[in-house]
Amino acid sequence: MILKKRTYRLDKPVNPFIGALLFLISIVLLLITGPLGFVYGIFHSLFTRGIKGVGEYLLKIAISIDQLGNVMMQHLMNILWTNKNGYKFGNRDETISSALGRNKKLGTLTAAGRLIDKILDIIDPNHSLNSIDYYVEPSEDIIDHLAWIHIEDGQILCLKKVNKDFYFIPKGMRIIGDTDAQTLVQSTKKIFNIDIDIPSMEFVGIFEAQAHRKKPGILSRMTCYTAIHKGKLQPDSQIYEVAWLSYADKENLSEVDQLIFDVLHQNGELA
Repeated sequence: MILKKRTYRLDKPVNPFIGALLFLISIVLLLITGPLGFVYGIFHSLFTRGIKGVGEYLLKIAISIDQLGNVMMQHLMNILWTNKNGYKFGNRDETISSALGRNKKLGTLTAAGRLIDKILDIIDPNHSLNSIDYYVEPSEDIIDHLAWIHIEDGQILCLKKVNKDFYFIPKGMRIIGDTDAQTLVQSTKKIFNIDIDIPSMEFVGIFEAQAHRKKPGILSRMTCYTAIHKGKLQPDSQIYEVAWLSYADKENLSEVDQLIFDVLHQNGELA
């Protein structure tokens, strides 16, 4: 059952003058109200939740500062910490550590980036990998899909486009402004002409890897759900070929689909 609606909206075009003005206003407000709000926040956290509350409050501030740094220093970090094929720093919704972790997974950190990562690992083992935020808002570097996981008798439903040489788990591009459920319902209806039973939807996980046949540094993100469906699977035979695959077939899929296969196999769902 989907308990939380997740929607995304495109940024509105901003006049450069308005952007500069809002930046100055935010700085002034921070300088005037920031110290007062910080002191009050410390005492409020201390008296309501004790030392633990103070720690949680400071951690939230640290994450916000980290996100600010990811935007402010993006151009410098993209030169110093990752090579030209790496995932780009600069997503306003993401911390530096998260972007660092994505580049570590891709193997695109420079010597300086690896050094920073090692220092962070000394403080907090596997810090960057554990910091990867799979809920950051989509960007031009992340191709965002919703996938339907449908398994029968230990085999998973997959598709292959006619005249293509690789299979993929049924998916649909995230639709701006729609919930996960709405996107999944529309994509499966379009591909299979079936109706997804929304109350039966169960979250499987979010997976990321280098996007298949895209330039290095472009990631494919798959948010996966299982769900009961109504109707017979009827994909357009002129576009798709249907296949029921087992774990042994995973080499015929993209990197992100292979990650999904690994997890399903480890969970005993995929033969």
